[in-house]
Amino acid sequence: MRTTVNMYLSSMALSDILIFLGLPSDLYRIWKYKPYIFGDFLCKFLFYLSETCTYCTILHITALSVERYFAICFPLKAKTTITKCRVKRVILSLWVWALLTASPILFLFGVEHRNGSLPGEAKECNYIECSAHTGLLETMTWVSTIYFFLPVLCLTLLYGLICGKLWRTRHKLRGPQAASREKYHKQTVKMLAVVVLAFVLCWLPFHIGRILFAQTTTILYDITQYFNLIAMLLFYLGASINPILYNVMSQKYRKAMSRILNYSQVWQKLDKERKDFS
Repeated sequence: MRTTVNMYLSSMALSDILIFLGLPSDLYRIWKYKPYIFGDFLCKFLFYLSETCTYCTILHITALSVERYFAICFPLKAKTTITKCRVKRVILSLWVWALLTASPILFLFGVEHRNGSLPGEAKECNYIECSAHTGLLETMTWVSTIYFFLPVLCLTLLYGLICGKLWRTRHKLRGPQAASREKYHKQTVKMLAVVVLAFVLCWLPFHIGRILFAQTTTILYDITQYFNLIAMLLFYLGASINPILYNVMSQKYRKAMSRILNYSQVWQKLDKERKDFS
């Protein structure tokens, strides 16, 4: 299982896990949007972490798709250039780049004190809100949207080229090794295509919601609030669906997970016997 593909997928899994650190704060903001009680640091940090992981995931998917393109379309060159050591450096670079490009969030978001009325109170008072600073939300929205749509366009082009290559060479391969390699490539591309499709379907509403929220008028405010709620649910679904997809589509993944669970059961049994003996 320690292939370059799975190294990318493992790094993406780390990104998905980190996304869920922001879930308690988002649930609290749904339940009680204001006042925000967690302070300015957590407000900035959780938005920054979410944005970093969003960028990191799309960068990983793009880099992995580029690798598969070279592995399928230029197999001899890819065999010498795509090594585990280089992939580790690429993954590290992707994390660093995501951390840097998401850093403006630290200046765009924060706790603001505004005048308004709390639910159930008729008089106006000061309340604390964790949100984008006035006038900066639109800029941040377009930056993150471009960050999303450009890679998706790149992915569409790459998978078109990969499918074209597999279609042209389907009758040219000879021998059991060639057939096995073609089967592996097709299975990998199929799984990655499903992962990319799930990513787009789950995260596209999140970016559309940002655009609507930045451009919305008072009349459409309630509609965009409900849309953003659904988008947030899909956003967290996108961070949790990949293990299910791996399990459904990859026999190797199922066997590996089965071995891990069996080892766990064996160790639990040995630990129980040790405790009973002592």
